Order: sequence, then C-alpha cells, then structure tokens
Amino acid sequence: MIRFIQAALFLLVSIIPFSGALAAPPVPAPLNGQWRGPLKLLGGEITIVITIVPLTNGTYYAALDAPQQRISRMPVDVEVKDDNLTLRIEQAGSSFVGKIQDEGATLSGTWKQPGVTAPMVLKRAMASAQAATKFKAAPPYRQTDITFTNPATKQRLAGTLTVPAGEGPFAGVVLLSDSGPQSREVEVPGYRMFGQLADYLTRHGVAVLRFDDRGVGKSGGTYANATTADLVTDAQAALAYLRTSPLVSAHRVGLLGHGEGANVALLAAAGPGRAPAFVVSLAGYGQTGYDVLLRQQGEIMRLIGADPAQVKAAQDVYQRTVNVIRQTPDNAAARTKVAALLAGANMGLDGSMARARAVQLTSPWARYFFDFDPQAKLDKVQCSVLLLNGTADLQVSVRRNMAPLYKALRHAKRTATSYKLNGVNHLFQAPPAQWPLVNAAPQAVFSPEALKLVYGWISSETRLPGGPVPVTVKRPGPARKVNRTPSTNRTRS
Repeated sequence: MIRFIQAALFLLVSIIPFSGALAAPPVPAPLNGQWRGPLKLLGGEITIVITIVPLTNGTYYAALDAPQQRISRMPVDVEVKDDNLTLRIEQAGSSFVGKIQDEGATLSGTWKQPGVTAPMVLKRAMASAQAATKFKAAPPYRQTDITFTNPATKQRLAGTLTVPAGEGPFAGVVLLSDSGPQSREVEVPGYRMFGQLADYLTRHGVAVLRFDDRGVGKSGGTYANATTADLVTDAQAALAYLRTSPLVSAHRVGLLGHGEGANVALLAAAGPGRAPAFVVSLAGYGQTGYDVLLRQQGEIMRLIGADPAQVKAAQDVYQRTVNVIRQTPDNAAARTKVAALLAGANMGLDGSMARARAVQLTSPWARYFFDFDPQAKLDKVQCSVLLLNGTADLQVSVRRNMAPLYKALRHAKRTATSYKLNGVNHLFQAPPAQWPLVNAAPQAVFSPEALKLVYGWISSETRLPGGPVPVTVKRPGPARKVNRTPSTNRTRS
C-alpha cells in the first residue's frame, strides 16, 4: 500500500467535527462541491477527492477521501483569500496550496506531505456523476422543502419532507446524521446516503424528514458549539414537526440515526419528553467516546502502514492530550497546554496548526464526547430498537459497538434486534462488486440488504401494509387483538 499518510502523525480520528477558520474577505462565490485529481507518488498514483461545503457562519466544512486506501471523510482545514486556497489535512501531515481557477472549476497548486512535493490539479466533479444519485424530476411521492424551530435554541432548521402517494396516514421517520456538519443528503463523492435512504423508504410507504445540520445549508445556528446532548433537542424538534404533518400518523413516528446520530436517537428515546415510536441505529457507538477515538486512531494508522511503535507513540500523545483537557476546565489554559504538547510531540504540527487543533479539541463537542458513555441511559429507552452494522466498517466495529449496545438493551429488558451486514462499510454502501454501472463507471449505492431490513422492521413495528397482520385470539369477554410477532430480543448474523 502506498504510504500516503505519515505514520508518525497525531491521528485523532475523523469523527471530530472541523469547521475550518477562514481568512477574510471570503471569495465572491463560496466553494461548494467536490473536486478530484491524481496524486503521483513513487510506485503508483492515487485519486484524491476533496468535498467542500460552505457553512452559514462564513466558514467551510471540508473532507478528504482516498478511495483506493479506504479512507473517507478525513477532516480538512480550509483557508481562502481572494483566489488563493490553502487546504491543510493535519491527520495526514499534508497540505495543498494553490489557486482557484475557472470560477471554481479547477483548483491548481502544490501538494506537500513528508517526503513528497508534487504539482496537483483538482477538477470539480462532473455534474452528471453527482446527478446519478439524485432523485428523478418527478418521483412517485410528494416532496416539500420545510423549516421547523427548535424551541430550546430558537433556531430554525431546514429540511426536506417526502410523503408517499396516497391518503395516509403514514408512519414516519426522522433521519439523523453522523458527526460533523452535514447537509440533509449526507453526501460524499458520488453517493447521497440519506437521499437514497429517504427515496427507498418513501417509495415503500414511510414518510421521511431529513434536515441540514445546524449551520449547514439553510439551517441556522453554529454546529461547532453543539454537543451530542444539544443535538438531541434538534432531533426532538424534528420529531414534533413530523408528528404534526396531516398525512403522518403521530403515534408511528420514529428516529433513524447514523453513527453519532444513532446515539442521539437513543438519547431522545430515553427521555424526557415524548419518546419516538422506534429507533433504528446504523453503526451507533457502543463504547465511550474516549475509547472510540482511541481505537479509530489505531485502526487508521495500521491501515496506512504504521508500525506498532508509531501507533503506540501517537496514542500516547492522544491519551496525554485528553488527560490535560479533562484536568483543565478553563479553555484558555487548556488550549495553551494542548498546543504546547502537540507542537513538542514531533507530530509534524507547526505552532499555528497546533494552536488550531487545540481549539478544536477543547470545543464543547469534544469535551462532551471524550466522556460520553452511550450505554449510560439505555435502561430508560422507551421503544424498540433495530441495530445494524457492517462488517467492513473500520470506524465502528460490530464487536466493539453493536454487540455492547445489544447486550445493554437486553440486560435492561428492552426490545432490540441486531443484524451484521457482510461487506458493508460505515456509510452503509454495498460491497463495490454489487454497485451498478452508471456511464460505464461503478456507482456507490446504499446496501439493498440494509434497505430491506430497515423497511421490513419499521413495517413490523408500525404495522404498515405488508407487515405482520394482527390476529384475533378468543378469550373470555370481548375479543383482544395481539400480534404473533415475537417481541423478545434477537440477533442475526
């Protein structure tokens, strides 16, 4: 494997949100889209994909993908001044410095990483490739752009509501995204995760609400200031809105979350307030936030070829950094200590990068997540739960995350069903061999097996047409309706 990433780097995992400070003045038309290009290294060539999303506070969220190395959503820090662009990928010890050309169609400059300095040209992804995963012009259901208000923050959030054709009322589900500021589509290069999921469920009779995260797209607020607990209030506000839709059955509305979004859904189901009718967890975290980050750091480093000594050194820096943050509640003091620790740890970070990283590691989200225990409130969950994980998920392993969640729910005598999906990754993409060809190129798709499991389970929980049919059992006195579907905990592999 080509060593695209410096192994001695401080790899704090990609789930920590990056908002990316920008230099003023901003470019006239904010960068928004995906750019890709080849990076030539000794022994071969790899494709680099950069996704850049403008946020409402004037900054950017950006991520790097290297498909050949199975690396996705690695955070990128963005700086723009006039037509000058700088991208810093701290986790890879790399940077791109260049010019914005052709009204944003081309990013031309120099890529640097330890041992490599090479020219690079990134071209905006062709519209046809992105359009392949978008809805058809006239889908067989109703689609409406909506807004709703979070009463706890007074912020307005914007999204899309899709409602099946027919009179209803329909069961409904709110989609909750993984860590990092995401648009309602949860889009990565050539793949719209929530767009595909919403399309499938709506075509099969489930109303779906998906929305832009705080500070993304048309939603107000600032994502960088939100903790996991804060995002629960957004989920509850979305639930309340969907319940008011005249074509939706208010008592059959649930939550489906991906990654951290799954933990947000479980927290919402644990109260207080009106619980969702059901929860679907797609790769929810079962370990503490600290352990999740520590393990992901090691997995990414091993994937890119780091030796055991390098992994141990980087994880030692991570552990020391978190200890400093935990022991220093004052952010100013904590940032000074963390920046000094990172700059002096020989991890390839200069002073400015270390200071920027210190700010991110002491954000409200990071402080909360280091100590977040996803199992702490599972005994208070007030609905049935479906747990799904893919065996090819490098960020959230089945054994370390889904299994503990299932065990804790079962111990608390909560109804839970779990499935592991062979070959499915963290984004719930089917194995590449199963991707259809679009314009002679493979097109990533949401796992068909996962789609069927999610719909079938929601159908059973909400008694949608085609699900289990209640039957009448004769007893003394008036007839009572019971369901023969087993309600005990079960697991599938």
